[in-house]
Amino acid sequence: MVVMARLSRPERPDLVFEEEDLPYEEEIMRNQFSVKCWLRYIEFKQGSPKPRLNQLYERALKLLPCSYKLWYRYLKARRAQVKHRCVTDPAYEDVNNCHERAFVFMHKMPRLWLDYCQFLMDQGRVTHTRRTFDRALRALPITQHSRIWPLYLRFLRSHPLPETAVRGYRRFLKLSPESAEEYIEYLKSSDRLDEAAQRLATVVNDERFVSKAGKSNYQLWHELCDLISQNPDKVQSLNVDAIIRGGLTRFTDQLGKLWCSLADYYIRSGHFEKARDVYEEAIRTVMTVRDFTQVFDSYAQFEESMIAAKMETASELGREEEDDVDLELRLARFEQLISRRPLLLNSVLLRQNPHHVHEWHKRVALHQGRPREIINTYTEAVQTVDPFKATGKPHTLWVAFAKFYEDNGQLDDARVILEKATKVNFKQVDDLASVWCQCGELELRHENYDEALRLLRKATALPARRAEYFDGSEPVQNRVYKSLKVWSMLADLEESLGTFQSTKAVYDRILDLRIATPQIVINYAMFLEEHKYFEESFKAYERGISLFKWPNVSDIWSTYLTKFIARYGGRKLERARDLFEQALDGCPPKYAKTLYLLYAQLEEEWGLARHAMAVYERATRAVEPAQQYDMFNIYIKRAAEIYGVTHTRGIYQKAIEVLSDEHAREMCLRFADMECKLGEIDRARAIYSFCSQICDPRTTGAFWQTWKDFEVRHGNEDTIKEMLRIRRSVQATYNTQVNFMASQMLKVSGSATGTVSDLAPGQSGMDDMKLLEQRAEQLAAEAERDQPLRAQSKILFVRSDASREELAELAQQVNPEEIQLGEDEDEDEMDLEPNEVRLEQQSVPAAVFGSLKED
Repeated sequence: MVVMARLSRPERPDLVFEEEDLPYEEEIMRNQFSVKCWLRYIEFKQGSPKPRLNQLYERALKLLPCSYKLWYRYLKARRAQVKHRCVTDPAYEDVNNCHERAFVFMHKMPRLWLDYCQFLMDQGRVTHTRRTFDRALRALPITQHSRIWPLYLRFLRSHPLPETAVRGYRRFLKLSPESAEEYIEYLKSSDRLDEAAQRLATVVNDERFVSKAGKSNYQLWHELCDLISQNPDKVQSLNVDAIIRGGLTRFTDQLGKLWCSLADYYIRSGHFEKARDVYEEAIRTVMTVRDFTQVFDSYAQFEESMIAAKMETASELGREEEDDVDLELRLARFEQLISRRPLLLNSVLLRQNPHHVHEWHKRVALHQGRPREIINTYTEAVQTVDPFKATGKPHTLWVAFAKFYEDNGQLDDARVILEKATKVNFKQVDDLASVWCQCGELELRHENYDEALRLLRKATALPARRAEYFDGSEPVQNRVYKSLKVWSMLADLEESLGTFQSTKAVYDRILDLRIATPQIVINYAMFLEEHKYFEESFKAYERGISLFKWPNVSDIWSTYLTKFIARYGGRKLERARDLFEQALDGCPPKYAKTLYLLYAQLEEEWGLARHAMAVYERATRAVEPAQQYDMFNIYIKRAAEIYGVTHTRGIYQKAIEVLSDEHAREMCLRFADMECKLGEIDRARAIYSFCSQICDPRTTGAFWQTWKDFEVRHGNEDTIKEMLRIRRSVQATYNTQVNFMASQMLKVSGSATGTVSDLAPGQSGMDDMKLLEQRAEQLAAEAERDQPLRAQSKILFVRSDASREELAELAQQVNPEEIQLGEDEDEDEMDLEPNEVRLEQQSVPAAVFGSLKED
């Protein structure tokens, strides 16, 4: 039963409470200024009717009007009570009045202001809300304004009141100027583009501005250009042309976009001729192909759109003669623009590098069929290109310029051009030499032979001040007299047009200047030989040999010796021998083979056979190791032809000592074959025995088969057994490698990788040693099966700790594999003491090593 009671307080006769409230009321009477007591009481009464709860809050706030906790909970509870009511309900006004009473004491609390403003925004009371925001900003300190402005700006953007919002944003930017981008976006959305452009221009010019969105200064500038160029009728307060041209000097890596923005501004403004001027200026000033492509594509699209617009207008209004003329003019302008593109692109590349010779040649090719433009281009090219900065060969411009005049029949002008070219200070001597050669070829093409000779003699004349060919501090005109290109052409002309003496003087001058090449020396000697001056030609060879060292002198020596032998044969044998000795002195092994063969041929034909053999013997030592085998073959063949095959035995022995194992093995087989043919069976067997030491049975099966065939034909059982014994011995020698067991197992199992892990492919985790042990057990079992039956099944091994009696007993047992020794060995055994046991070393079964079975 609920007991209702009324307090006997005269000041509150209408206060009603329940019996459960008495403890809380008593506590409040004792501590009426304690916030905790009131909060506990309010928490207890949360389920009570709203008027009683509000009455309790009012009682608490009357005693504690400055308690933020009480006010915050009370206002939150009052807002929740009217949340689902219509905004026109009078209860909303009561809640608003309650908030107003709270701000008498709580005007410094931003949380309460925010809740109140949000509450008013939900009611849709625009003016009241705006004034409340303004009151909040006036009441709160400036350090807490950042909490109010986000909600305030959201409120301003939520209503179509651009003037109010603009004024609010202007006030906000005074507090937070870094938020200018947000204001600019709002101005764009509200179509106030003029002020947006002004604000954006201010931001771009402010070097200290840092974008909250992470945009660079160029991105902001690009936005400004797009804004002012695409809205020329709405942006009136800014000088668009000056702004964009300022960006052209500031952002040189984005010229294409900025030029297109400026042209777009004039197109949208209706100033089409001005836009065309901007495009023309852009394609004449841009420096990169990318910018040119952007501008040109935009220009072409503009012309197309103009033609399309004119055709559409004419079709709607009916065609007139004036419209047809205008349309034809626009089409002609567009076609001219398209045809100019390669030339304009070439201009861009030349602006990048005006010293690019190849681009100048391409520009001339673009003017094909227009002589005046070609002449102007060549003139501009030779005036612009700096030979020391040129990319390519600058002399080709002068040569091509002269060739153009020559092709058009103006020889005098061509001569003038080439004459001027000879005075240009080129970077390389070869450029000037090429110009002089072109001067001579020009005269030759028109059969002015004397003039050609005169020009080349002038080019090769000694200058007043001599200089070295590679002396970069001197002009090329003082160094061209050492140019081999000019001298070579002069020599060719003298041979064809001049006299013998003049030609000889030219070649002598080349040799005196020490600029000759081996080919020049050979040409000079051949020229003298053609005119029957043989000794003079040999002197030319001698002079050439003195100029060069190996290997450059190789061709000169070969030609010289060949010509000398062909001329004199055996009449001047000692002189020829001296020449060969001189040539071979210091000759590298790479070039020695040809000279030695030529020397040996001389001795064979005109000299002594023993001298020829001595030359061949020297050759086998002097040539490269890779050529020694071929040299020995030649030596053996010539020795056999001259002295007979028996004389080759010493050569074979020397070859076997010197050559590598592979070639020595081949020599041994040939040597043994020769001895067999001579009937020297024992000598052949000794050769096979010697060669067997370098023949691994695993890799040289052909040798062992050859020896076996030899023994089958010429030997007996003892010699075959000896061969097999040697074979086992050699194989044991080659089996001393540490990894032999593993390699043999791999070979048996068919693996080719050479690692133990390959024995079990796909089982990389298994123990390698375990695999080895398993394979060894298999090989041991196979060896035991392959052995013949023995009297005793156990192998007679000797323990290391056996006594002398055990050893004597083991020695008396019969060993089926015991080798029967001769009488000499038996006599040696008789000399042993009675108690001594002769120990013999027994080899491991051959099957373990994977050897072949005995035949």
